[in-house]
Amino acid sequence: MIRMDTVTDLSLREIGVAATKVLGRAVEVRAESHIGRDLAVDSLALMNIIMELEDTFDISIPLDRLASVETAGDLSKLINDLRTRA
Repeated sequence: MIRMDTVTDLSLREIGVAATKVLGRAVEVRAESHIGRDLAVDSLALMNIIMELEDTFDISIPLDRLASVETAGDLSKLINDLRTRA
């Protein structure tokens, strides 16, 4: 059985990879990292990160679900929820 913290770690790592790729700079991502404030991600960059993550995890992230996402942990949880429903 796969532990949930392992899945979350994978999601957080992939969020960091996507953010680094989109932003063109190294990004350290923690569950508590606020996407806008701590990671300095604007709305356009966020959409590009979301597209990278959709490709990585082969999921579609509904825009209405993003409204409640503030931290990398929130985004990781959303990704994991969508992956388990796929």
